[in-house]
Amino acid sequence: MSTDASNLRVFAFRLGPGQDLRQGLLDFAKERNLRAPVVLTCVGSLTDVVLRYANRSDPAIRRGHFEIVSLVGLVDPPRGHLHLCVADGDGQTTGGHLLDGCLVYTTAEIVLGELSELKFHRTPDSVTGFNELVVGMRADRWRTPESGIS
Repeated sequence: MSTDASNLRVFAFRLGPGQDLRQGLLDFAKERNLRAPVVLTCVGSLTDVVLRYANRSDPAIRRGHFEIVSLVGLVDPPRGHLHLCVADGDGQTTGGHLLDGCLVYTTAEIVLGELSELKFHRTPDSVTGFNELVVGMRADRWRTPESGIS
């Protein structure tokens, strides 16, 4: 399914020491009723990293000090679909599906975008067995050919 292009609203915020990275992202999106939020960038550091590696069900937990190298994905509540890559003090990287329990060390400086004419939701997919992304147009927005949005 394809959708029309969408305008982008941008939000910037910071999570502080001890806050949960995933929950902080989801809470921010939920509190603002964002319907199609995406991570544009995130820099910061973590003390605890909890990831689900590819094709595994059990979480991998690492403790120490880590730099956030990359955070990408969709923040659609209630779960989102986010991937995180971090580097340890030796520059060794690890990455996977972001889970609850990734705790901010000093800061997480985050820029989110919302595709303001779109909405994200998830439905069961008979092929993958997972709830997969469905992108739709927001019912409370509509386009005009001249201006793009009315």
